[in-house]
Amino acid sequence: MIAETVCAAVSAAGLGIAVITAYRKRFLAAARIAAYSLVPVALVMTGVVDWLADTAFSPTAWAGFGLLGLSWVLFATTRAVERRRGGTRKERKAARAAAPEAVAPRASAPSLDRGTRPAARPAPASRGEDDFSDIEAILKKHGI
Repeated sequence: MIAETVCAAVSAAGLGIAVITAYRKRFLAAARIAAYSLVPVALVMTGVVDWLADTAFSPTAWAGFGLLGLSWVLFATTRAVERRRGGTRKERKAARAAAPEAVAPRASAPSLDRGTRPAARPAPASRGEDDFSDIEAILKKHGI
C-alpha cells in the first residue's frame, strides 16, 4: 500500500516537472521526463512492485538468491580451472593419447631447455665510441 502511494507521488511529481518543461518550450525534454515519470505507475499496475515487496521480505526468496549466487561462483570457478588445465577431460585424454605418436616440427623460437639455448651475444667492450661509430656509418651512408 505504501509502495503504491510512493510510486504514484513520484509519477505525479515527474508529470508536473514535464508540464513546466513543456511550458518553457522544451517539448522533447518534456516528453522524455513524462516517459520516465510514468514508469513507477506502470510497475504498480503490472504487479512488479507487489512481487518485489513479497520477495524482499521472504526468507525463502533470499535463500534462493543465495543458492543462485553459490551456483554462479561454482560455475565460474570450474570454468577458470578448466581454462588453466587446457580443456575438458575428453580433450586432455585425446591429447595424452596423441602425444607419443605426434612429432613436433622444429620450432622457430628456441626452447627453454639449457642445452638447446643459443649462445648469448657478448656485450660491447667499450660503450663510448662503438655506439657512435654505428651512427656515424649510417650518416656517412646517407651522405650527411
